[in-house]
Formats: sequence, C-alpha cells, structure tokens
Amino acid sequence: MSQATETTPISGDIEALNALDARRSVPAMQLCEPGPDPAQLMRMLRSAVRVPDHGKRVPWRFVRIAGDARAALGERLAARTRERDPQASDAVIEKDRQRFLHAPMVLVVVADQREDAKIPASERLLSSGCVCFALLQAAQALGFGACWLTGWAAYDPAVRRMLGIGEQEVVSGFIHIGSVRQRVPERDRPDPALLLTEWTP
Repeated sequence: MSQATETTPISGDIEALNALDARRSVPAMQLCEPGPDPAQLMRMLRSAVRVPDHGKRVPWRFVRIAGDARAALGERLAARTRERDPQASDAVIEKDRQRFLHAPMVLVVVADQREDAKIPASERLLSSGCVCFALLQAAQALGFGACWLTGWAAYDPAVRRMLGIGEQEVVSGFIHIGSVRQRVPERDRPDPALLLTEWTP
C-alpha cells in the first residue's frame, strides 16, 4: 500500500484543497475594473455566508461601496483625516482620498456585537472573520483578486457613522475586489509542522 503524501490526501477533494492552497491577497492598488457584476456578487455572498455560526445568529451583514460612492467616501475620509490631525501632510490626506478608489468594489463586513445571553461577542466576531476569508476565496474562485483590509477607518466612530454602522456593530473588514492588473507572486508561508504541538495528559 502506498503511503499518503503531503499533496495527496487519503480521501476527499484534492481540487478543493488546491484552491485553498492557491489563495493569495492582491494589494488594493493592483485591483482594477471590471469588478463583479450583481449576479457574481450574489454568488460570492452565497458562499460567504456558509460559515460557522453558533446559535444561528447570522451576526454579520454587508455594505457595498462601488461606483461614484467610492470617491464620495474618499472625500469624506480626507476631511476626517484633516479633522483628526490638522498637521496631516498632503500625501497622507491624498492616500485617504484614494483609499477606496482602486478596486471597483469594496464590501464592508459588519459584525453584530450586541449583548447575547448565549453566544459570546467574540464568537460572533470570529464568525464574521470567517465571512471575510470566505469572500476572499469566493472572489478568487470567480477569477477576481481581493484583499482584506481594515486600517484606521474601520475603527473611527465618525467613519462608522458615515457608513451607517451602529453603536453595537464593528467593521470586521473592508474586502476590496476587482480584476488583477498583474500576477501577484507567492510569498513565504509558515511551516505548519512547526506550529503543531501535541497535548498529552
């Protein structure tokens, strides 16, 4: 009997594992038109919501930023940067103005952090993080590039109000999605064998 190797599972779907292994983030500045059309977006979301969700709370939702809304948000971010730091350089302000203009579409993944008698907020936040990762996988499966970012805007109360995010919600991530301008090289990945320990009683 042949011994199973690292790249040959004993059973299961090797193509699904290969898809997981092929995932890589594409920097937002390397994303361009075209982005997902409405049908492609809904297909990605159908996959993204199939994540662990203790108690079936559905503790996440999405905000789509696309088209002219990206530039409008950028202007508001630039103004907010000036408000936060009157000494901010022109380069810093311009970076915030352009922050959401590279990818044709950005999805804000919003996590519900209200009090829950049974499900801890941390579990609901982790579930929302799973949604972010699933969106990256789904976007790549449809031929797009994507990256998961946060940055100061994810945590700023004024920006959260701009986006209609409630006091008991948090931004889990801004998922930038679009076509890829150029191939993204692979980067070094950790060796899982070095991260594994065995618990013994």
